[in-house]
Amino acid sequence: MRGVETLNEIVALAIHDLERREGVYKVQAADKQLSVTPTTQRLIDELYDLYNRRASKSHGKFTAAEGYPTQAQVRDYVDDPERDFLKLTSRMMETLRNQAQARSASTGGHVLFAHFRRETRDYLLVAIITDKLSAALTSQRDVQDVRHLDLDGFRFAGRINLTAWANGEERYISFLKGKGDVSAYFQHFLGCDSVVQDRVDTSNLVTALKEFVVETEMPEKEGNEFLGKAKAICERVSRAREEIEFDALANELMPKDPKRLTDHLAHTDRGLSDRFVPDRRALASLVRFRGGTKQWKVEFDRDAVSNRSVIYDAAANTLTLTGLPDDLVEQLKSEGLGNG
Repeated sequence: MRGVETLNEIVALAIHDLERREGVYKVQAADKQLSVTPTTQRLIDELYDLYNRRASKSHGKFTAAEGYPTQAQVRDYVDDPERDFLKLTSRMMETLRNQAQARSASTGGHVLFAHFRRETRDYLLVAIITDKLSAALTSQRDVQDVRHLDLDGFRFAGRINLTAWANGEERYISFLKGKGDVSAYFQHFLGCDSVVQDRVDTSNLVTALKEFVVETEMPEKEGNEFLGKAKAICERVSRAREEIEFDALANELMPKDPKRLTDHLAHTDRGLSDRFVPDRRALASLVRFRGGTKQWKVEFDRDAVSNRSVIYDAAANTLTLTGLPDDLVEQLKSEGLGNG
Protein backbone atom coordinates (compact mmCIF):
# COMPACT_ATOMS: atom_id res chain seq x y z
CA MET A 1 0.00 0.00 0.00
CA ARG A 2 1.39 3.41 -0.97
CA GLY A 3 1.70 6.12 1.62
CA VAL A 4 0.53 9.69 1.31
CA GLU A 5 2.23 11.34 -1.63
CA THR A 6 4.46 14.30 -0.92
CA LEU A 7 5.20 17.29 -3.10
CA ASN A 8 8.94 16.65 -2.60
CA GLU A 9 9.67 13.13 -3.81
CA ILE A 10 13.17 12.23 -2.56
CA VAL A 11 15.23 10.42 -5.19
CA ALA A 12 18.51 10.29 -3.28
CA LEU A 13 19.89 11.74 -0.06
CA ALA A 14 23.37 11.90 1.51
CA ILE A 15 25.14 13.81 4.28
CA HIS A 16 28.90 14.30 4.48
CA ASP A 17 30.87 16.40 6.97
CA LEU A 18 33.21 19.31 6.29
CA GLU A 19 35.54 19.83 9.23
CA ARG A 20 37.95 22.65 9.95
CA ARG A 21 40.88 21.96 12.24
CA GLU A 22 43.66 24.49 12.75
CA GLY A 23 42.71 26.24 9.52
CA VAL A 24 42.72 23.07 7.43
CA TYR A 25 39.51 21.71 5.90
CA LYS A 26 38.94 17.99 5.71
CA VAL A 27 36.07 15.87 4.42
CA GLN A 28 34.49 13.12 6.46
CA ALA A 29 32.71 11.23 3.69
CA ALA A 30 29.63 9.13 4.27
CA ASP A 31 29.84 5.47 3.30
CA LYS A 32 26.17 5.14 2.37
CA GLN A 33 23.16 7.14 1.32
CA LEU A 34 20.44 8.04 3.79
CA SER A 35 17.22 6.08 3.64
CA VAL A 36 13.97 7.86 2.89
CA THR A 37 12.03 7.81 6.14
CA PRO A 38 9.33 10.05 7.65
CA THR A 39 12.16 11.88 9.46
CA THR A 40 14.29 12.53 6.37
CA GLN A 41 11.13 13.48 4.44
CA ARG A 42 10.29 16.09 7.09
CA LEU A 43 13.89 17.30 6.93
CA ILE A 44 13.77 17.91 3.16
CA ASP A 45 10.29 19.43 3.27
CA GLU A 46 11.33 21.87 5.98
CA LEU A 47 14.60 22.76 4.24
CA TYR A 48 12.72 23.35 1.00
CA ASP A 49 10.33 25.76 2.72
CA LEU A 50 13.07 27.52 4.67
CA TYR A 51 15.22 27.98 1.56
CA ASN A 52 12.30 29.38 -0.42
CA ARG A 53 11.56 31.94 2.29
CA ARG A 54 15.11 33.29 2.40
CA ALA A 55 14.84 36.62 0.58
CA SER A 56 18.49 37.16 -0.26
CA LYS A 57 19.21 34.83 -3.15
CA SER A 58 21.02 35.12 -6.47
CA HIS A 59 20.12 33.24 -9.65
CA GLY A 60 22.22 32.22 -12.61
CA LYS A 61 23.61 29.34 -14.65
CA PHE A 62 26.79 27.28 -14.86
CA THR A 63 29.80 29.35 -15.85
CA ALA A 64 31.62 28.62 -19.09
CA ALA A 65 34.95 29.49 -17.47
CA GLU A 66 37.50 26.80 -16.68
CA GLY A 67 38.30 25.65 -13.16
CA TYR A 68 34.74 24.99 -11.98
CA PRO A 69 34.16 21.20 -11.94
CA THR A 70 30.65 21.03 -10.46
CA GLN A 71 28.86 21.18 -13.83
CA ALA A 72 30.85 18.21 -15.17
CA GLN A 73 30.29 16.28 -11.94
CA VAL A 74 26.53 16.80 -12.08
CA ARG A 75 26.43 15.97 -15.80
CA ASP A 76 28.24 12.67 -15.15
CA TYR A 77 25.62 11.83 -12.53
CA VAL A 78 22.68 12.74 -14.76
CA ASP A 79 24.08 10.82 -17.74
CA ASP A 80 24.97 7.73 -15.69
CA PRO A 81 22.22 5.07 -15.93
CA GLU A 82 23.09 3.90 -12.41
CA ARG A 83 22.85 7.40 -10.93
CA ASP A 84 25.54 6.88 -8.27
CA PHE A 85 24.57 9.67 -5.87
CA LEU A 86 27.23 8.86 -3.29
CA LYS A 87 29.92 9.16 -5.99
CA LEU A 88 28.52 12.51 -7.14
CA THR A 89 28.32 14.00 -3.66
CA SER A 90 31.78 12.73 -2.71
CA ARG A 91 33.23 14.49 -5.77
CA MET A 92 31.29 17.65 -4.98
CA MET A 93 32.59 17.56 -1.40
CA GLU A 94 36.16 17.76 -2.69
CA THR A 95 35.21 20.81 -4.75
CA LEU A 96 33.54 22.33 -1.69
CA ARG A 97 36.62 21.62 0.45
CA ASN A 98 38.89 23.34 -2.08
CA GLN A 99 36.68 26.44 -2.20
CA ALA A 100 36.41 26.57 1.58
CA GLN A 101 40.19 26.29 1.93
CA ALA A 102 40.78 29.03 -0.65
CA ARG A 103 38.47 31.49 1.12
CA SER A 104 38.31 30.36 4.77
CA ALA A 105 34.67 31.33 4.59
CA SER A 106 33.08 28.55 6.60
CA THR A 107 33.57 26.76 9.87
CA GLY A 108 32.21 23.64 8.18
CA GLY A 109 29.29 21.48 9.21
CA HIS A 110 27.06 18.73 7.93
CA VAL A 111 26.69 19.02 4.15
CA LEU A 112 23.33 17.72 3.03
CA PHE A 113 22.75 16.76 -0.61
CA ALA A 114 19.26 15.94 -1.82
CA HIS A 115 18.07 14.96 -5.27
CA PHE A 116 14.31 15.37 -5.19
CA ARG A 117 11.46 15.69 -7.65
CA ARG A 118 8.69 18.24 -7.34
CA GLU A 119 5.87 18.76 -9.84
CA THR A 120 7.69 16.79 -12.59
CA ARG A 121 10.91 18.79 -12.12
CA ASP A 122 14.15 17.41 -10.67
CA TYR A 123 16.30 19.44 -8.28
CA LEU A 124 19.63 19.08 -6.52
CA LEU A 125 19.72 20.86 -3.17
CA VAL A 126 22.93 21.44 -1.18
CA ALA A 127 22.90 22.93 2.32
CA ILE A 128 25.50 23.21 5.07
CA ILE A 129 23.89 22.71 8.46
CA THR A 130 25.47 22.91 11.89
CA ASP A 131 24.47 21.37 15.22
CA LYS A 132 22.65 23.30 17.90
CA LEU A 133 22.60 22.60 21.61
CA SER A 134 19.22 22.60 23.34
CA ALA A 135 17.56 20.99 26.33
CA ALA A 136 15.04 18.16 26.53
CA LEU A 137 12.88 16.82 29.35
CA THR A 138 13.42 13.11 29.99
CA SER A 139 10.79 10.58 31.06
CA GLN A 140 12.29 10.81 34.56
CA ARG A 141 11.48 14.55 34.58
CA ASP A 142 15.15 15.47 34.29
CA VAL A 143 16.58 18.01 31.85
CA GLN A 144 19.46 16.94 29.62
CA ASP A 145 21.47 18.41 26.77
CA VAL A 146 20.41 17.45 23.27
CA ARG A 147 22.16 18.28 20.01
CA HIS A 148 20.07 18.66 16.88
CA LEU A 149 20.38 20.07 13.37
CA ASP A 150 19.98 23.84 13.33
CA LEU A 151 17.81 24.11 10.22
CA ASP A 152 16.82 27.73 10.83
CA GLY A 153 20.44 28.80 11.13
CA PHE A 154 21.89 27.58 7.84
CA ARG A 155 23.81 30.25 5.88
CA PHE A 156 25.13 28.27 2.93
CA ALA A 157 22.73 26.63 0.50
CA GLY A 158 22.12 26.34 -3.21
CA ARG A 159 19.76 24.61 -5.59
CA ILE A 160 20.15 23.39 -9.17
CA ASN A 161 17.00 22.92 -11.21
CA LEU A 162 18.17 19.90 -13.19
CA THR A 163 15.14 19.93 -15.48
CA ALA A 164 15.52 23.62 -16.36
CA TRP A 165 19.22 23.02 -17.06
CA ALA A 166 18.41 20.12 -19.41
CA ASN A 167 15.79 22.28 -21.16
CA GLY A 168 18.30 25.06 -21.82
CA GLU A 169 16.55 27.66 -19.67
CA GLU A 170 18.43 30.88 -18.90
CA ARG A 171 18.55 30.57 -15.10
CA TYR A 172 18.51 27.30 -13.21
CA ILE A 173 20.89 27.77 -10.25
CA SER A 174 20.15 29.71 -7.09
CA PHE A 175 22.17 30.24 -3.93
CA LEU A 176 21.90 32.28 -0.75
CA LYS A 177 23.62 35.62 -1.01
CA GLY A 178 25.79 37.00 1.74
CA LYS A 179 28.52 39.58 1.87
CA GLY A 180 32.03 39.22 0.53
CA ASP A 181 33.49 35.74 0.75
CA VAL A 182 30.30 34.37 2.29
CA SER A 183 28.58 34.70 -1.07
CA ALA A 184 31.61 34.03 -3.29
CA TYR A 185 32.45 30.81 -1.44
CA PHE A 186 29.25 28.99 -2.35
CA GLN A 187 28.91 30.63 -5.75
CA HIS A 188 32.35 29.37 -6.78
CA PHE A 189 31.57 25.92 -5.40
CA LEU A 190 28.48 25.70 -7.61
CA GLY A 191 30.32 27.27 -10.54
CA CYS A 192 27.45 29.71 -10.98
CA ASP A 193 27.58 32.70 -13.31
CA SER A 194 25.11 35.16 -11.76
CA VAL A 195 25.73 38.25 -13.86
CA VAL A 196 22.99 40.62 -12.79
CA GLN A 197 20.83 42.04 -15.56
CA ASP A 198 19.20 45.01 -13.88
CA ARG A 199 16.41 45.51 -16.42
CA VAL A 200 15.46 41.81 -16.49
CA ASP A 201 15.54 41.61 -12.70
CA THR A 202 13.45 44.79 -12.40
CA SER A 203 10.88 43.44 -14.87
CA ASN A 204 10.68 40.20 -12.88
CA LEU A 205 10.17 42.19 -9.67
CA VAL A 206 7.42 44.27 -11.31
CA THR A 207 5.63 41.07 -12.38
CA ALA A 208 5.93 39.59 -8.88
CA LEU A 209 4.52 42.74 -7.24
CA LYS A 210 1.55 42.77 -9.61
CA GLU A 211 0.93 39.09 -8.92
CA PHE A 212 1.01 39.82 -5.19
CA VAL A 213 -1.75 42.41 -5.57
CA VAL A 214 -3.90 39.90 -7.45
CA GLU A 215 -3.17 36.89 -5.23
CA THR A 216 -3.89 38.81 -2.01
CA GLU A 217 -7.08 40.23 -3.57
CA MET A 218 -6.25 43.82 -2.69
CA PRO A 219 -9.08 46.30 -3.34
CA GLU A 220 -8.41 48.39 -6.45
CA LYS A 221 -7.57 51.60 -4.59
CA GLU A 222 -5.28 49.79 -2.13
CA GLY A 223 -3.56 47.89 -4.94
CA ASN A 224 -2.91 51.08 -6.91
CA GLU A 225 -1.43 52.75 -3.84
CA PHE A 226 0.72 49.68 -3.12
CA LEU A 227 2.18 49.58 -6.64
CA GLY A 228 2.63 53.34 -6.75
CA LYS A 229 4.54 53.27 -3.46
CA ALA A 230 6.65 50.35 -4.69
CA LYS A 231 7.59 52.34 -7.78
CA ALA A 232 8.54 55.39 -5.69
CA ILE A 233 10.75 53.27 -3.39
CA CYS A 234 12.51 51.56 -6.29
CA GLU A 235 13.05 54.86 -8.12
CA ARG A 236 14.56 56.40 -4.99
CA VAL A 237 16.95 53.47 -4.65
CA SER A 238 17.80 53.63 -8.36
CA ARG A 239 18.60 57.36 -8.29
CA ALA A 240 20.96 56.73 -5.37
CA ARG A 241 22.57 53.88 -7.38
CA GLU A 242 21.91 51.56 -4.48
CA GLU A 243 20.73 47.95 -4.54
CA ILE A 244 17.16 47.03 -3.70
CA GLU A 245 16.81 44.52 -0.86
CA PHE A 246 13.58 42.58 -0.55
CA ASP A 247 13.51 42.71 3.25
CA ALA A 248 13.85 46.50 3.25
CA LEU A 249 11.30 46.85 0.44
CA ALA A 250 8.77 44.71 2.29
CA ASN A 251 9.32 46.56 5.58
CA GLU A 252 8.59 49.89 3.91
CA LEU A 253 5.71 48.68 1.75
CA MET A 254 3.99 46.55 4.38
CA PRO A 255 5.29 47.54 7.83
CA LYS A 256 2.48 45.65 9.60
CA ASP A 257 3.06 42.35 7.79
CA PRO A 258 6.33 42.42 5.78
CA LYS A 259 6.81 38.65 5.96
CA ARG A 260 3.82 38.08 3.71
CA LEU A 261 5.50 40.00 0.92
CA THR A 262 9.04 38.69 1.49
CA ASP A 263 7.76 35.11 1.37
CA HIS A 264 6.11 35.91 -1.96
CA LEU A 265 9.21 37.55 -3.46
CA ALA A 266 11.69 35.07 -2.01
CA HIS A 267 10.12 31.88 -3.38
CA THR A 268 12.92 30.27 -5.35
CA ASP A 269 10.72 29.27 -8.27
CA ARG A 270 10.12 32.96 -9.06
CA GLY A 271 13.82 33.32 -9.88
CA LEU A 272 14.04 36.79 -8.34
CA SER A 273 17.56 37.99 -7.60
CA ASP A 274 17.91 40.13 -4.50
CA ARG A 275 20.18 43.18 -4.38
CA PHE A 276 20.25 44.83 -7.80
CA VAL A 277 19.96 48.45 -8.91
CA PRO A 278 16.40 48.91 -10.23
CA ASP A 279 16.04 49.98 -13.85
CA ARG A 280 13.72 53.00 -13.88
CA ARG A 281 12.45 52.32 -17.39
CA ALA A 282 11.26 48.88 -16.36
CA LEU A 283 9.47 50.33 -13.33
CA ALA A 284 7.01 52.32 -15.45
CA SER A 285 4.69 49.35 -15.99
CA LEU A 286 4.00 49.22 -12.25
CA VAL A 287 1.62 52.15 -12.66
CA ARG A 288 1.15 52.47 -16.41
CA PHE A 289 -0.58 50.53 -19.16
CA ARG A 290 0.32 50.85 -22.80
CA GLY A 291 -0.68 49.08 -25.96
CA GLY A 292 -1.84 49.54 -29.50
CA THR A 293 -2.46 48.21 -32.97
CA LYS A 294 -1.33 49.35 -36.41
CA GLN A 295 -4.09 51.98 -36.29
CA TRP A 296 -3.81 53.37 -32.76
CA LYS A 297 -1.77 53.53 -29.57
CA VAL A 298 -2.85 54.21 -26.03
CA GLU A 299 -1.03 54.80 -22.74
CA PHE A 300 -2.54 55.64 -19.37
CA ASP A 301 -1.78 55.48 -15.64
CA ARG A 302 -3.41 52.94 -13.36
CA ASP A 303 -5.17 55.78 -11.51
CA ALA A 304 -7.02 56.66 -14.72
CA VAL A 305 -8.98 53.42 -14.40
CA SER A 306 -9.76 54.09 -10.74
CA ASN A 307 -11.09 57.61 -11.36
CA ARG A 308 -13.00 56.50 -14.48
CA SER A 309 -10.98 58.66 -16.88
CA VAL A 310 -10.49 55.35 -18.68
CA ILE A 311 -13.29 52.79 -18.54
CA TYR A 312 -12.45 49.17 -19.29
CA ASP A 313 -15.28 46.81 -20.21
CA ALA A 314 -13.90 43.27 -20.02
CA ALA A 315 -17.04 41.67 -21.44
CA ALA A 316 -17.13 43.96 -24.49
CA ASN A 317 -13.32 44.09 -24.77
CA THR A 318 -13.41 47.89 -25.07
CA LEU A 319 -11.76 50.97 -23.56
CA THR A 320 -13.64 54.24 -23.24
CA LEU A 321 -11.66 57.46 -22.81
CA THR A 322 -13.40 60.32 -21.00
CA GLY A 323 -12.46 63.94 -20.36
CA LEU A 324 -10.63 64.36 -23.66
CA PRO A 325 -8.17 67.31 -23.72
CA ASP A 326 -9.28 70.42 -25.64
CA ASP A 327 -6.52 70.22 -28.26
CA LEU A 328 -7.51 66.67 -29.19
CA VAL A 329 -11.18 67.62 -29.35
CA GLU A 330 -10.35 70.54 -31.66
CA GLN A 331 -8.34 68.28 -33.95
CA LEU A 332 -11.23 65.84 -34.25
CA LYS A 333 -13.79 68.59 -34.83
CA SER A 334 -11.66 70.30 -37.46
CA GLU A 335 -11.74 67.08 -39.47
CA GLY A 336 -15.50 66.94 -39.20
CA LEU A 337 -15.38 63.73 -37.17
CA GLY A 338 -17.95 62.71 -34.60
CA ASN A 339 -20.88 64.29 -36.42
CA GLY A 340 -22.57 61.00 -37.18
